[in-house]
Amino acid sequence: MRALLQRVHHASVVVDGKKIGDIGPGLLILICAMQGDTTATADQLAAKIAKLRIFKDDSGKMNLSLKDSGGSALIVSQFTLAADTSRGNRPGFSPAASQEHGRRLYEYFIQAVIALGITTATGEFGADMDVSLTNAGPVTIWLDTNA
Repeated sequence: MRALLQRVHHASVVVDGKKIGDIGPGLLILICAMQGDTTATADQLAAKIAKLRIFKDDSGKMNLSLKDSGGSALIVSQFTLAADTSRGNRPGFSPAASQEHGRRLYEYFIQAVIALGITTATGEFGADMDVSLTNAGPVTIWLDTNA
């Protein structure tokens, strides 16, 4: 699985003019299931994200995890993270999991994050979404379970 994490002061997602997800301080998690990913992959990524120490402690150092900081997660599916730009100027998305498998892993990943005790909001799988955020730092981190 691939994820792009953005530490945020605030993030929200709107579908068809209606706000469906909204968080305060925490992480915007853009997530893509790749071919060959499994529920074990989703569990591994959820655990890594929950423990990643990218939030400031009282000394201003990045020593706290999402869970330690009390932050929330806004999880948004984004198959374009699978973009293959190695040939030509039009990205290919064949490395992404099929839509059906991607949806199952997206929903599983959300439940895995919730099970870790993190307050979670979500986007809508496969929808055309407007995502807004105020990046904190900025801190943006790319995670790939196959790397």
